[in-house]
Amino acid sequence: MRRLLLASSSPYRRELLSRLQLEFDCRAPEIDETAQAGERPEQLVRRLALEKAQALAPTHQQHLIIGSDQVAVLGERILGKPYTFERARQQLQACSGKSVSFLTGLALLDSRTGTAQVDCITFAVHFRAINDQQIERYLQAEQPFDCAGSFKAEGLGISLFRATEGSDATSLIGLPLIRLVDMLNHAGIEVP
Repeated sequence: MRRLLLASSSPYRRELLSRLQLEFDCRAPEIDETAQAGERPEQLVRRLALEKAQALAPTHQQHLIIGSDQVAVLGERILGKPYTFERARQQLQACSGKSVSFLTGLALLDSRTGTAQVDCITFAVHFRAINDQQIERYLQAEQPFDCAGSFKAEGLGISLFRATEGSDATSLIGLPLIRLVDMLNHAGIEVP
């Protein structure tokens, strides 16, 4: 069986990929994640997912390399990872009572041939109206400062939602497993 490589240092993506019960390695790609002038969010995540996989191809020439990237979009504004309590508070205040689209770029690169399957999976989160005290309690409890949108859907963050909408809930956490299984099957890796 071909070796799988996850081009990510994310513990969330690593945990998700382990659900498929396939052996894989992880390496962090070193790429510039800056958006290009005029680049739309969907274009950005597709490009970055592929670039992450391509960055590891020269040193992993017999692998199927999985790249993924995600942005949260509120209106026309991209919400990145907040990294600080104050920025997370501002993001959640802006999201209160609104809908946020999560766009997850996914790439599966065959490093032997250079061929790649690339897609973008969209998932919507409809936030409850949340007040400052709820935001404060949530941020103190879960500290989601490394998560786009300032919440962890797999944890207490679910309490901030009134609804979610999309074909693959794992895309919200950063690695759309349903689409990835399609890609792996197409590449000759049978799952399950």
